[in-house]
Amino acid sequence: MTETVAAIVAAHRAGTVSPAQTVARSFARIRDHNDPAIFISLRDEKQALAEAEALTEKDAAQLPLYGIPVAVKDNIDVAGLPTTAACPAFAYSPAHDATAVARLRAAGAIIVGKTNLDQFATGLVGVRSPYGIPNNPMRSDLIPGGSSSGSAVAVSAGLVPLALGTDTAGSGRVPAMLNNIVGLKPSLGLISTAGLVPACRTLDCVSVFSLSVDDAMTALAAIAGPDSADPYSRSRPLAQLTAFPANLRLGVPRDGQLIFFGDKAAEAAYGDALRRWTALGATLVGFDLEPFYETARLLYEGPWVAERYLVIRDLLASSPDSIHPVTREITIAGARLSAVDTFAALYRLQVLRRISERAFAGIDALVLPTAPTVYSTAQVLANPIELNSRLGTYTNFVNLLDLCGLALPAAIRSDDIPFGITLLAPAGQDAQLASIGRVFHADTKLTMGAGSLPQPPLARLPVGVSGDEIALAVVGAHLTGMALNGELSARGGRLLEVTATAPDYRLYALPTTPPKPGMLRVERGTGSPIELELWALSAAAFGKFVAAIPSPLSIGTISLADGRDVKGFLVEPAAVDGARDISAFGGWRAFVAKAAV
Repeated sequence: MTETVAAIVAAHRAGTVSPAQTVARSFARIRDHNDPAIFISLRDEKQALAEAEALTEKDAAQLPLYGIPVAVKDNIDVAGLPTTAACPAFAYSPAHDATAVARLRAAGAIIVGKTNLDQFATGLVGVRSPYGIPNNPMRSDLIPGGSSSGSAVAVSAGLVPLALGTDTAGSGRVPAMLNNIVGLKPSLGLISTAGLVPACRTLDCVSVFSLSVDDAMTALAAIAGPDSADPYSRSRPLAQLTAFPANLRLGVPRDGQLIFFGDKAAEAAYGDALRRWTALGATLVGFDLEPFYETARLLYEGPWVAERYLVIRDLLASSPDSIHPVTREITIAGARLSAVDTFAALYRLQVLRRISERAFAGIDALVLPTAPTVYSTAQVLANPIELNSRLGTYTNFVNLLDLCGLALPAAIRSDDIPFGITLLAPAGQDAQLASIGRVFHADTKLTMGAGSLPQPPLARLPVGVSGDEIALAVVGAHLTGMALNGELSARGGRLLEVTATAPDYRLYALPTTPPKPGMLRVERGTGSPIELELWALSAAAFGKFVAAIPSPLSIGTISLADGRDVKGFLVEPAAVDGARDISAFGGWRAFVAKAAV
């Protein structure tokens, strides 16, 4: 049984289920699931229930995670529970919550326990822990993925609807794919890493695992923000989710550049995912993946291994046998790197970052396989370093290039192995990735995690206005670059997004000067989606603008393709008699461009 954060919060606010009942159910599921390798430590259940009961004294409407049970990866501090980083000899008792955990609690979440991981977050496999190997609930012979193994499994198995992981080289994305869940890897510095045992301090991210993109964004909004306790924290305003864009351009690697290590089923699933994007309206644009591969090689062949060494060098010197042998082998190489090696790598990385920036010119996001293939636990134990490295083919370069990422379920293969894709974009575009990713995930119609429940319908999105602003839909001469657009900008209008109507409208070319269209609502389902722009105007500016609109145009309520209703331009029915129906062009801009040819 798996439920989304949104569904649980709604039930709590409606009073049909109490937060304490949900938390008790989570503990019961953990016991019934009976996999001791998922959690390294659990909170005292009575204490957690008391915390949940105390929430009823607060304003539920102000708590976006009201009563949500959350699991936390055990390299992130939770007051009252030890932090082990999956190494008993390293364990300590933190005096305070990590900033991300404190913000979760402030949003109404209840921490239930600390989850297993590849020791010191070094690995993408989930098998490098003295606390055991969590069982993959999708297929028991597969690795769970790492390093955030326990967090991903806990969400997939329905033990909790939300979990924190970390992501330095793919640890918040590879486990998401292997467990058929969403993995959000935020922009560097968006979530504070204060209270996190570092892997590579300059690259580390706290990540989010959930069953849906909307749930991940709810959590991100609750815990993101600058933090004076984290010197790598950045002040990055988090944008709102928007409608699926009308002219989405997605980057895909040029022919012959993708690597699947002979996994034909994964290759076919990626091809199917690209066809799904095309059907959703995206344009696929080829780009050169080779500079990204080169960047990925820097992560473990370059000086960033020294950051991992810094964290555990004292333990390596005093108690080397307490460290997992594979982790020890990887990390100890960091001691041999010189300052010359470091600067040479930094210089090359700066060149590669500039190349990466150019790759995004004219592209909204890259779409890649989350991982090129999958492996069984037996295979990884027999060949631990090489197979782990293969899993990072499409993840290792991301933080080095300062990109944000969103891992999405894409398919369940015929062999019952999950396949996923990852969207990547420059830092700061987390909400943009989520806005398109939520539509893709919903379109797959996959069930959530390892359960059998279908995804809920996508929630309606709010229009991105603030204060007393009113959103106005324009379809003709007021579009960006058109003859009357200056009337909006002169009144302080700002462009919110490009989107489209529901398929309930017809567009006509009116015989006016200057030329302009008229959009008419018709019987439901008998029209076409019409491209439009949403502009924000202050209430005063909106009133003045509307007062100046000449007949036969008027302002009415327009239904958008995603279900939202906004104010926008419509035409009086009598005015379209004898006018040319241009609905087939999909919008005024396309019609004008065709007419100019």
